[in-house]
Amino acid sequence: MIKFAEFFVITIFTDNHIMKPTLLLLAAGMGSRYGGLKQLDGLGPNGETIMDYSIYDAIKAGFGKIVFVIRKDFEQDFRDKILSKYEGHIPAELVFQSLDCLPEGFSVPEGRVKPWGTNHAVMMAAKTIKEPFCVINCDDFYNRDAFMVIGKFLADLPEGCKNKYAMVGFRVGNTLSENGTVARGICSKDENENLTTVVERTEIMRVNGPICYKDEQGEWVPVDDNTPVSMNMWGFTPDYFDYSEAYFKEFLSDPKNMQNLKAEFFIPLMVNKLINEKTATVRVLDTTSKWFGVTYAADRPSVVEKIQSLINEGVYPEELF
Repeated sequence: MIKFAEFFVITIFTDNHIMKPTLLLLAAGMGSRYGGLKQLDGLGPNGETIMDYSIYDAIKAGFGKIVFVIRKDFEQDFRDKILSKYEGHIPAELVFQSLDCLPEGFSVPEGRVKPWGTNHAVMMAAKTIKEPFCVINCDDFYNRDAFMVIGKFLADLPEGCKNKYAMVGFRVGNTLSENGTVARGICSKDENENLTTVVERTEIMRVNGPICYKDEQGEWVPVDDNTPVSMNMWGFTPDYFDYSEAYFKEFLSDPKNMQNLKAEFFIPLMVNKLINEKTATVRVLDTTSKWFGVTYAADRPSVVEKIQSLINEGVYPEELF
């Protein structure tokens, strides 16, 4: 079993809707390319963050609880600016990701400072989430249709359902930044709309017209604008935590992952294993949503403008909470 160092839960508000899906928000990222804690950056007219809009959309889509994964070092700032505003609107809980949250018998390699990755962050909620849940990034604006689509998928799962997961597939052409490369999971699917592969590509951008990603050899490979990509908007059931814990031990047992101080336990790594071994299926859910976000500081003015346009159109109120 993993020893959850510095693990505790803060319950802000509770109700009886325990079978509604939960929204798990990954907010432990360093924000290095943006130059600060972009999760806490006020982009709406009253200082609303991107995650505020995600939570507002999730409530509209029928989610019953939110859980944040954050770093311990900005807990107080997070409490002051974020958690208090949701009281009375939706139950909210808080868990921490830290480097030393490892299975027994493993320790942090000397010199490692980088977090263990998105799937490690998901694992921090294993003791907190007992119902179907959706995973998202806190700094991505997914748009309401995406929450409606995955919320319905999760709510429609039979009680106790296992091994049937989902991913919202955005078109890569709708997910780029004008100010540099982005990281996306390039996806392929079968005739039943089930995911067959997802490969994390950390550098994607337009190169002289076509969209390209940089492969392992450093070459730019073109992809069609409509290629589905993962924006880390996944739908899982609690059995996913057990698979993750078992595979994380394999990941840590591989010497190259311990020697590489930047090796990460990505969600697509876990998902690919489950797909390849035919343990689980992952339905690729289509959405009309167009993503936007603040990968770089230069993205900020455009995001502020887009949010204000949605308010002007009546999609969101001037003040969310």
